[in-house]
Amino acid sequence: MPSIARRATSSAFAAFAETADGIAGTTSKLGKRDLLATYLRDLPETDVPRAATFFAGRPLAGLADRLGLGWVQLSGALQSASGADDEALGAAYLRHSDPGDAAAELLEGNATRQIVPLTLADVDAAFRGMAAAAGTEARTALMGGLFARAAPGESRYLARIAARELRIGLREGLLEEAIAAAFDRPLDAVRRALMLVAEPGEAAALARADRLDTAALHLGRPIRFMLATPVADADEVVRRVGEEAWIEDKYDGIRCQLHLGPGTDGPRLFSRDLNDVTVSFPEVAAAARGLDHRLVVDGELVPFREGTVLDFASLQARLGRVDPAPDLVAQVPVVLVAFDLLHLDGTDRLDEPLRDRRAALEALRLPERSGGGILYSHLATVLGAAAVDAAFDEARERHNEGLMIKDPASAYQPGRRGLGWLKLKRALATLDCVVVGVEWGHGKRRGVLSDYTFAVRGHDGESLLTIGKAYTGLTDAEIAQMTEYFQASTVRDHGRYRSVVPRVVVEIAFDRIMRSSRHRSGFALRFPRIVRIRTDKRPDQVDDLAAVERLFAEQASGRILLATGAGGETERITTGRHGAVRS
Repeated sequence: MPSIARRATSSAFAAFAETADGIAGTTSKLGKRDLLATYLRDLPETDVPRAATFFAGRPLAGLADRLGLGWVQLSGALQSASGADDEALGAAYLRHSDPGDAAAELLEGNATRQIVPLTLADVDAAFRGMAAAAGTEARTALMGGLFARAAPGESRYLARIAARELRIGLREGLLEEAIAAAFDRPLDAVRRALMLVAEPGEAAALARADRLDTAALHLGRPIRFMLATPVADADEVVRRVGEEAWIEDKYDGIRCQLHLGPGTDGPRLFSRDLNDVTVSFPEVAAAARGLDHRLVVDGELVPFREGTVLDFASLQARLGRVDPAPDLVAQVPVVLVAFDLLHLDGTDRLDEPLRDRRAALEALRLPERSGGGILYSHLATVLGAAAVDAAFDEARERHNEGLMIKDPASAYQPGRRGLGWLKLKRALATLDCVVVGVEWGHGKRRGVLSDYTFAVRGHDGESLLTIGKAYTGLTDAEIAQMTEYFQASTVRDHGRYRSVVPRVVVEIAFDRIMRSSRHRSGFALRFPRIVRIRTDKRPDQVDDLAAVERLFAEQASGRILLATGAGGETERITTGRHGAVRS
C-alpha cells in the first residue's frame, strides 16, 4: 500500500474539521466567511491551496480530481477501519443519508482504534495516491488508512471530501469572500482569478502571494461553462431582454470546450463535467488540427450528416466510446457547433462583449479551415414575442431543442447562471405514470422520500413497466406529505429504496424518449420532472407502452410533441424534416 507522507510543517487536519464544524454551525454568511478567513490566514503557505480545495468540496485540484472511489470502495474502507458489518454500515447510512455522518458514528463506536494525528499534507498525499492507484484495492486501502487514524470528527470530513459533498452551507461565493478577507485582497480580483484558473486552491495561493493580477486561462485546463437561465415563453424573453433579442439555436448534443495550443498535446475536447472526451470524437479533433491558432472555443458536439442534424438518440451510440470504430464514426459523424471564443493567441477574451467575441470567432472562418468539422451556431436577431415564437419553431424544424437568447453586450461568466444568457425550450410531451418505488433523498432532502421511480402499463394492460425516475417538480410541502403516505404504503423496504403500492399517479414532463436497457419498458425519459400529482386519475388510467412507442416513433420521424396524456389527449404539430446547421 502506498505510504501516506508526513510533513511536520503542515497544519493539523483536526483544525480543518473544527473550522468546518463552526461554519456548519452558523447560519450567518458573515460568520461563515470570517471563520474561514481566520483559518486560511493562519495556514502555512503550502497548506493554503490544499485547504481551499478541500473547502470547495474537492479532494484534488485539476484533472487529477478523480479518486475512482465510489460508495463500494468508501464503505469498504470504513468497514475495515471501524469493524462494522454490512448491517451496521447500512443502518448508519440509512439513518444519516450522509457518508460523513455515518463514518463519524461508526468510528466513534470503535474504542480499540489508535488515533494518530493527521495533517492536511497527509490527507492530500493519500488522495493523490488514490488518484494514481491502478486498482480499487489500493484506493480502498488508502482511504481505510485515513479512517483508521482519524478522530470521528475528522472522519466526517474525510468521507465528505472524498464524496465531493462538504455539506456545511459554504457556497463558492462565500469561499471567494473568505479568500479575499483572509489576505485583504479585492473580492472582484479573487473572483476573476478563480474564473480564469478554475481552481480554488490556485486562486487562494495567488491571493496569499498578492499575485491575483497574474491569473490567466490555461490552455488544456477546462474552465466551467457559462450557464443560461430558463425562461417559460416568448413573453418572458421580451420582458427580460426587451423587444430586440439576439438568438441562437439551442442544440441537442453535448456541451464541449475545445482547447488548442502549446501544452495541450494537440486538440483537446472537454465535456460539461470537465472530462477529456477527445478520444471519443476523433473526427472533431482531426478537424481542429488544421487550425493554426491558440484558442479556446465553447460549443456543442452534435451528430450531423449530409447537412442535417441527427436525433440525439443517434449520438447516444457514440457516448462513452473510446476510440470508436471507423464504421460507427461514418454512421454517426459528429461536428462541433461553435458559438463562443474564450481565448485567442495569448489573449483571454472572457471579459469582452459577446458581440466582439462572436465577430472574432467568425473571422477565424472555422468551417472552411476545419473542412466542415467545425460549424457556427445559427444566429439571428428578432423583434417581439411573435418573432421569438416563430424562431423557436424554426429551430425545432432544424431538429434543435429550442432557443438561446443572449445579450450581445454580456461577458462570459464561467459557472454562472445569470440573465446574460437565457434558454427557451419546451417539454416535448408529458406522460401519466404510476409511482412504483421511492428513495430517500440526499443533502437538504435527507429524511424525506423524494426520488420517485415510475412506470407505464404494459401491452397486457395490467403489468407495470418502469420508464424512469424523477426528483424535481414537487414542493417541499408536497414531498413531506407524500413521504408519510409512502411510508404507510410500503410493500418492501430495501433500505434506501422502497417498493410501494402503485396508487399515486404523476404527470411526467420530459425532453426526449430514448431506448434503454435499464428499465423494464425498454425506454427511458430524458430529463424527467414531475408536473403534478394526478389525484383525478386511477392507476389503471396511466399511459401504456403503446403510447410510449408511438411517441418514440413520431419523435424519430421529426414530429414535435407538445403535450400528451392518457386517453388520447395528445396534441401535436408536424414540422417536416430537419434543416441544416447554418455556417
